[in-house]
Amino acid sequence: MIPLVPTSKTEIDKLEHILILGTLFRPEILELIKDPVEKVTWVDSLAIAAGALAREKAGYTIKEIADELGRTEQTIRKHLKGETKAGKLILETYEMLKRGELSIEEVEKFLEAVSRREELSEKLEIIKQLEEKLENLKNENESLKEKIEKVKELLEKALNELK
Repeated sequence: MIPLVPTSKTEIDKLEHILILGTLFRPEILELIKDPVEKVTWVDSLAIAAGALAREKAGYTIKEIADELGRTEQTIRKHLKGETKAGKLILETYEMLKRGELSIEEVEKFLEAVSRREELSEKLEIIKQLEEKLENLKNENESLKEKIEKVKELLEKALNELK
């Protein structure tokens, strides 16, 4: 369940993430952020606008929001009033959430997929490290076999000389 009026830091974070992702998944936004240069600007602006709105809904003052997000109070006000494109889009997404028009299940599935992907990435890195260690051990084992063979040959030669 998405908290439209968050009462804890966890709920603020959840609302903030849903607002960002819900906005990013809108077709018109996907079109806007195709340009890699624009993408960085858009994602940052959407993140600030979403963070501001989530905190405002939790009862934070403009000053508290600005301090926490590291932006000016003027920037926060503009986002919250919908005077910026990002602020307007985030407000629209919030209204869509309120009306039940945004499929939260899809966004939550995406968040779970991202989480699984990060876990898989970590596991793949561990597997890669283990494969490297295994390869090193195989090489070391081969080297030790060669040394043992040489020692056997020397021992056989020494035994033959003693006979």
